[in-house]
Amino acid sequence: MNRKQLSALFFIAGLACMVVAVLLPTTLTTTAQEDEQPDPLGEPGTFLTEYYEAWVNSPHARFEDDAFRHWDEDGEISERCAACHSTTGFLDFVGADGSEAGVVDVPAALGTVVNCDACHNSVTEVMTEITFPSGATIGDLDDSSRCMICHQGRSSGLRVASDIEAVGLMDEPNTVSEELGFINIHYYAAASTIYGSEVTGGYEYPGKSYHMRNEHVEGYDTCAGCHDPHTLELDFATCTDCHEGAGDIDGVRAIRSLASSVDYDGDGDVEEGIAGEIETLQEMLWATIQTYATEVVGTSIGYGDGYPYMFIDTDGDGVISEEEGVRDNAYNSFTPALVRATYNYQVTQKDTGGYAHNPDYHIQLLYDSIEELNLQLEAASITDLSQARRDSFGHFYSGSDAFRHWDEDGEVSSRCSTCHTSEGLPFLLEHGVTIAFEPSNSLTCATCHNNFTEYTLYEVPEVEFPSGVVLGFGEDSANNICLQCHQGRESGLSVSSRISSAGVGDDEVSEALRFLNPHYFATGASLFGTEAQGAYEFEGMEYNGYFEHTRRFNECSDCHMPHAATIRFEQCIDCHEEVETLDDVALIRAHPDDKDRVDYDGDGDMDEPIAMELVTMEEVLFTLIQDYATNTIGMPIAYDANAYPYYFNDLNGDGVADPDEANYGNGYASWTPTLLRAVYNYQFVTKGAGGYAHNPDYLIQVLYDTIASVGGEDAVATYTRPEVRNDE
Repeated sequence: MNRKQLSALFFIAGLACMVVAVLLPTTLTTTAQEDEQPDPLGEPGTFLTEYYEAWVNSPHARFEDDAFRHWDEDGEISERCAACHSTTGFLDFVGADGSEAGVVDVPAALGTVVNCDACHNSVTEVMTEITFPSGATIGDLDDSSRCMICHQGRSSGLRVASDIEAVGLMDEPNTVSEELGFINIHYYAAASTIYGSEVTGGYEYPGKSYHMRNEHVEGYDTCAGCHDPHTLELDFATCTDCHEGAGDIDGVRAIRSLASSVDYDGDGDVEEGIAGEIETLQEMLWATIQTYATEVVGTSIGYGDGYPYMFIDTDGDGVISEEEGVRDNAYNSFTPALVRATYNYQVTQKDTGGYAHNPDYHIQLLYDSIEELNLQLEAASITDLSQARRDSFGHFYSGSDAFRHWDEDGEVSSRCSTCHTSEGLPFLLEHGVTIAFEPSNSLTCATCHNNFTEYTLYEVPEVEFPSGVVLGFGEDSANNICLQCHQGRESGLSVSSRISSAGVGDDEVSEALRFLNPHYFATGASLFGTEAQGAYEFEGMEYNGYFEHTRRFNECSDCHMPHAATIRFEQCIDCHEEVETLDDVALIRAHPDDKDRVDYDGDGDMDEPIAMELVTMEEVLFTLIQDYATNTIGMPIAYDANAYPYYFNDLNGDGVADPDEANYGNGYASWTPTLLRAVYNYQFVTKGAGGYAHNPDYLIQVLYDTIASVGGEDAVATYTRPEVRNDE
C-alpha cells in the first residue's frame, strides 16, 4: 500500500464528519451515522477533492514522521502526548468524544494522524477560547483556535520560575541543584510566541517589560490568515502585497519592516531580515550559555537535535557527538541562571517562524538571557551587548512607559488612547471622538497608514491645538498627522483660565489652583510658537511664531525618521560642519557668524551651543521656583521629572524629591498664580525635547519672561531677550 492509499484510509474515517461540517457546521456530531458513509472504495466528492489533496500532502498527514511513530514500541500514545499526536487523542482532549474537555482520559491507539475529524467537529466548530500552559486564557478567537490547542507548547516561563522557587534558589543564580533540570517548551509553539507576554511562553525576567500579542495587519494576524489550514503552507502571494520580494521563504525571512530600524544584534547591519537579527542573537546566547557552563558551573554543555536537548559536552569541543547525545549523558548541573537561559534559547529555537510570529518578543527573551548570564561572568568573558539593542525606538518602543503605563488597568482611557494605543488615532480621525482601548505594544503601521499597498497616510488637512487654534504645515502635508499627538495637552490659555477662575492675587495660595501638565514632547506647540500658544505668554509681551529653519528642513519628517523618530543628523552637516554624530546635533550654535551671536544667558560665552543657553536659563528658573516656594509661600517644593504629578512637597527641605516624597499623595498643593505660571512654563520647555532646534528663540523668550516674573527684573539683568521676528 502506498502512502497516498494509506492516507486515504485515514481520510475516509472522518469523511462523513467533514461532509456534515461543510453542510451543517453548527450541528455537527463527531460520529457519523452508518448511512452517511461514502463508498469506501470511491473517490471523495468533487467539493471535497481540493481539501483532501491539500491535506494528504501536509505534515498533519505525514504518517511516517516521528510525530506519529514515536510511540510504536510502546504500543499506544500516552495521555500526555495523545492530544496532539493522534486524532482520537485530540477528540478526547476537546471533549468531542463525550469525555471531559481539557484532559486526555486514556492513551490513544496507534495508527492515526491529524485528520478531518480533529478540526471539524461539534466542539471545535464553536470553540473561541484557549487556555495556555501558563494558565492564561485567550478568548474571542476564530477558527485558528483549533491550531492553538497544539501549537502553544507544553510549558511556560511561569513553570521555570516555579521550579526555581521550589528549590529556594530565586536569589542564587549560580547554585547547582540536582532538583533543577532542562525545561522544554516543545515544538512549534507559535501561538505562545504570537501572544507573547499575554501568555508568558518565555521566561520573563523581573522588572522587564515584554511584547504582548504581535499586531500585524488586519487579515494577516491569525494562523489561518497566513497559513493554508490544510496544507499548512504560507500564502506567499499575500506577503508580496506589502513586502516586495517575499514570494518564497527566503524572501519572507528577508523582511525588515521600517518599524524595526534598530540593530538588535549589534553587527552593524540594519538591512538584513529580522530573521537574521534573531539568528545572530541565538548564536550569541548559545555562546554565552557555553561560556557560563564552563567557567561558572564547571561542566561544559552542548546542544543536541533530540530529547533532552542539553547534554554534557564531555570532550569540550562545543559539539554533541552521537556518543554524547544520549539520555544517560543529559546535562545535570543546572543552576537557576542556566535553567532560565536554556529555556529561552529553546523557546526561540522551536518556533522556527518566530521572526514573523512575534520577533520583538523573541529578541527581548534572547537579549535578557544574555544580559543575566553576563552578570555572572568575568569581564573578559562577557558577550558584548554594547552595540545590540533590546527594543525598537520611538513609536515602536513597546517597553516604554508611553505604552506600558496602563497595563495594570487593562485599558487606556479615552483621554490617552489617541496617542498611546495603535487604534486610538485612526478611531479619532474616522469618528471625531476618542474611546478607551486595551493597551497596545506600540503604534503600528495601521495607526498612520490607511493603505498597505501604496502606504498612504490618513488625510489630516489641519489640527486643532489645546489652545483651540487650528494649525498645520499646509493642507497636503503628510506631517500634519504628527501634530495630532505632538502638540501637548494644555496651553497657556488653560493656565490663564485656571488663574482667572481662582480670582486671587499673584502671590496668594488658592485651593482652586492645581498644576497643569503640558505633557511630553509638545514639539508641535514649540515649533509654532505664539501661534499655538503652548506656553504661558505674559501680558504685554510679544513672542515669535512658527520657526522657519531652512527651506529643506521645516517639517517633522525633514529632520526626523518618522518610524523610529530618530534624527536625520547626517543631513545637518550641509550647514553645520561640526555635526558628525547624533550627539553633535545638540552642539549646534544657531548663529554661526560672530556678528549675529547673542549671549542670551549672560554667562559671557557666545560660543556655547544654543541648547546650553536654554539649559542655563532652565536651571536658574527652577532655583527661583524653589526659592519662591520656600520663602514666599512657606512650603518647599521638589521636582521629579519621571513621577506624576512631578511637583511634590519637599518635606525635609533638601531640594530633592526623595523616593518617599515622590508619590501622588504628596503632590504639591500650595499654588499661587505666580508659581503655577512658572512651573507650567518650566515643564513646557523641559518636556519638549529638542526645543533648541524646534524654536529656540521662542523658548528663550518664555524663559526670560518667566524668570523675571518670579525673580524680578534683577534676575534677568544680564540676559538678552531674543528679538521678535516680524514675518509680515
